[in-house]
Amino acid sequence: MATHVRPGPPPAAGRPVPALDPAVVGQWRAGGGALVDLFTEAQTRLGGIVALPLGPRPTVLVTAPEAVQEVLALRPDRYVKRSHRARLLIGDGVLAATGEAWKRQRKLLQSQFTGRGMRRYEERIAVSAGITAGRWAGYAATGEVFDVGEELRRFALDTIWRSLTGYPLDSGVERDLASLPAVVAALPGLPADATAAEEAVAAELARIDALASRAVAAAREGTGPDGPGLLHVLLAAADTRPEYTDRLIRDELVTLLLAGHETTATTLTWLYLLLDRHPEARERALAAGGEGSPERRQAVQALVHETLRFYPSAWMLPRWATEDDVLAGHRIEAGTDVLVCPYLTHRSPAVWDDPERFDPERFTVPGRRPAHPGSYLPFGLGPRACLGLQFALRESAVLLERLLPAHTPRFRSVPAGTVYGITVRPDGPTPATLAPPGK
Repeated sequence: MATHVRPGPPPAAGRPVPALDPAVVGQWRAGGGALVDLFTEAQTRLGGIVALPLGPRPTVLVTAPEAVQEVLALRPDRYVKRSHRARLLIGDGVLAATGEAWKRQRKLLQSQFTGRGMRRYEERIAVSAGITAGRWAGYAATGEVFDVGEELRRFALDTIWRSLTGYPLDSGVERDLASLPAVVAALPGLPADATAAEEAVAAELARIDALASRAVAAAREGTGPDGPGLLHVLLAAADTRPEYTDRLIRDELVTLLLAGHETTATTLTWLYLLLDRHPEARERALAAGGEGSPERRQAVQALVHETLRFYPSAWMLPRWATEDDVLAGHRIEAGTDVLVCPYLTHRSPAVWDDPERFDPERFTVPGRRPAHPGSYLPFGLGPRACLGLQFALRESAVLLERLLPAHTPRFRSVPAGTVYGITVRPDGPTPATLAPPGK
């Protein structure tokens, strides 16, 4: 169906967007650099709104907080999401949905991740954290080498699986769920043709589909040992909303599985790598208050927030201008690809004081962080901000309050690089042993 572009401000309104010299883009392409390198160069040379000569359509990089807020929060109907890079995997789930379908899906899920809805999952989060703490105690006792990132992924998978289905994670489910990150990792290299791309990861998609079918069938038969999960909410919706077909329920389930574990596991892995370089930050957080105190919880949450500043859940948020507009005083033509980049906003010296310094106290000491709402957006901003924000922060804090006082990972090696995909993740394993407290 054709997209109708509504008339907006006349083209003469606003200043032209400063454009990066095509020669710089040519040098970047010749050198085989990462996209983030080009974005960083563009921001350094020209500031928070930059036109990038990347292809046939106009493209504008946005990192200035005021422009970020306008795109994502103030004028989301003018700057829309056209498609999701993981659509092959998540189908028409809420992350990829657009228009009225997205509004209906978002409304149904919204209540599950705030207030009363979150209280349903508190016990499941605590159980998953306790199981993880028990495994870490075993590693500490034996001196076994384990992968920190894989352990944190297992925790996040167990938490979201319990919350969705009411069942604990078992080895078979965990094995099948390994297909999720496998497909995500393959996405950048898949063929442009949709059929060929699907064929390239057909085996992984088949395992995911089979797992989803089993989960839906089990939910239709009753509830798991932890009680009803979010999957039961989706099935109940199907009784009154014809759009909730088996396929859409599958897409929502896979979307929530992917979004509900990938970002949490990645954030926690980065946090432990940062604490390895900045052990004083762990000590300050634990010294902020006693076990279970509001002061310690705030300090632990600040560790997570500062980690998310360095490595936001989505490093780039693509949008598309449906009409002519003036963005922070600059002229944007209809049809422009607008690339909001939280990763660079969070690292901009024009926005943050000494941005390359790991300093969790930015989030506990009044006046230490920028006041503009577009300055910090690790889960996005506006109506399409991540639904699971509170869920992710809560599960991270609960786990860290169990693990930080008890164990300090001693990494045998650390990843040498960073992968900029759907998330920003460490490029490699994170093998470690555990030192007891005070060692």
